[in-house]
Amino acid sequence: MPLEPAAELLAYARRNGFAVGYFESWDVASLEGAIDAAEATRSPCVVGFNGEFLARPERDPPARLEWYGALAHAAAETARVPCAAIFNECPYDDWVERATCAGFNLVMPAHPGASGADLADRVADLVHVAHARGVAVEAELGELPAGTADHGHAEGSLTDPDQAAAFVRQTGIDVLAVSAGNVHVLLEGQRGLDLAQVGAIAANVEIPLALHGGSGIERESLRKAIALGVAKVNYGTYLKQRSLAAWQRALAGGWGDPHRALGGGRESDLMVIERRAVRDAILERIEILGCCGRA
Repeated sequence: MPLEPAAELLAYARRNGFAVGYFESWDVASLEGAIDAAEATRSPCVVGFNGEFLARPERDPPARLEWYGALAHAAAETARVPCAAIFNECPYDDWVERATCAGFNLVMPAHPGASGADLADRVADLVHVAHARGVAVEAELGELPAGTADHGHAEGSLTDPDQAAAFVRQTGIDVLAVSAGNVHVLLEGQRGLDLAQVGAIAANVEIPLALHGGSGIERESLRKAIALGVAKVNYGTYLKQRSLAAWQRALAGGWGDPHRALGGGRESDLMVIERRAVRDAILERIEILGCCGRA
């Protein structure tokens, strides 16, 4: 079916008390696994790629953004459930602008540590460009604490409800990502959310709210946050953890015939193993979001 307008999809989710999962991909197999799970449960979803990872200056050779955009667009457009495609969390504004022409219909600029007028002005400029091209924009106010040293500051900062309302008015964004006890890249365990904080933000902001760091959020806490107005939940860390564990088990006995391990399409194919690992990991959690059967 046609690419689903991201702002409309998430606004519908908020109005109807459920959340849409963003299941972050990093290659074709992980993208296939995400679509497989969404189709199996008849769930609308968001697919896409991490802009920080793709745009890193030290990435060698550089990523071809337009290839990733075309892939995400094709996956979303041909899925049997409503899908949007996001270029997620990119700190480089030029890459975000390029992404608005590359096939993504939702982009998220990221400005870690930024605050005040400069942040609002930068986001507003990107919103102006994106909306002119029919692309929605998500932005974060506050900063998530990081579970590892490679992914931000350990302490983070909560989203202020009053500042959130002003930020939405000043920028015209379509989705607000919030910091309310969720943690980026939490490798072990799960934590609860500050539900009073989520409720206060939701009361001040009419647009859909997003929670990043979904891998580390406790199940019941997440359910309550969705009831308060969270319409998008991001998952990435645990999908990669499950994929790597599946690969390690598969490779423990050695490679053998390389065509059995790569490109053959059998159960021993590492890409098939990854696709199934991602699918099964998503199926374990997607019902929490309340989106199953909503497609």
